[in-house]
Amino acid sequence: MATVKLGLLQHACSASPAGNLKKTLALAEKAAKQGAKIICTQELFRSQYFCQNEDHANFALAESIPGPSTAAFQKLARKHAVVIIASLFEKRASGLYHNTAVIIDADGSLLGVYRKMHIPDDPLFYEKFYFTPGDTGFRAWQTRYGRIGVLICWDQWYPEGARLTALQGAEILFYPTAIGWHPGEKAEYGTNQHGAWETIQRAHAVANGCFVAAVNRVGLEKPIGGDGLEFWGQSFVAGTSGQILAKASVDREEILLVDIDLGKVDVTRTHWPFLRDRRIDAYGDLTRRFID
Repeated sequence: MATVKLGLLQHACSASPAGNLKKTLALAEKAAKQGAKIICTQELFRSQYFCQNEDHANFALAESIPGPSTAAFQKLARKHAVVIIASLFEKRASGLYHNTAVIIDADGSLLGVYRKMHIPDDPLFYEKFYFTPGDTGFRAWQTRYGRIGVLICWDQWYPEGARLTALQGAEILFYPTAIGWHPGEKAEYGTNQHGAWETIQRAHAVANGCFVAAVNRVGLEKPIGGDGLEFWGQSFVAGTSGQILAKASVDREEILLVDIDLGKVDVTRTHWPFLRDRRIDAYGDLTRRFID
């Protein structure tokens, strides 16, 4: 298919995992009925963003893959012949947990998983307490409606991840995300923080001649004894030249539906041949932590 409709699910999350799953499935079904062929959830949609503090009780939120959420999305994918990317808190084994996305094809088959490679540790983003760094590497999958790559949130700041995924032929990079402002810092730093987040991902589209789809949540989530995080929404799709094709609101729940023409990937990569002109003989030092 040359033209494909994407459906990005932007919403707030409650304290009920079952309720969040039900809500996300309903949004995915609505997106499918409105013509979306590739549907992507936001990061860790089954819960509020629990990484704001370090609490062993939160490990109970994790589930196996395949598991109940995977099965529910596979059923929906088969019913509507849609591709689904769903972000889950994976319990791989006792004491081994990942921030994982499942990729489901339009026939309901589980194509594979991507485990978040870059794990942050910042105030209110204490992910290293919960998540083992991914071991899947950067991957691309051929789906019924196009070849896609999936990365997760903190991965979006790293051009290496985008490049290695694009080099496997990915035409669209999806980034399930949970990012927001510290309320006390928003006035001073908020505009620059959001601008950096959007710019770096638009740059991935430019550098790789592909589409980029970022899916973020909305709402203020406030743990006991803290100011919480105000998630900034603004899910978006960028075109192959980095242009914003569509953007969701800052604070509303919505399904962002965007038609993209996959034929533009080849046209862009031919006219702006960054992949052709890469000096692969000169990049060996990228595997070093620092060059003294």
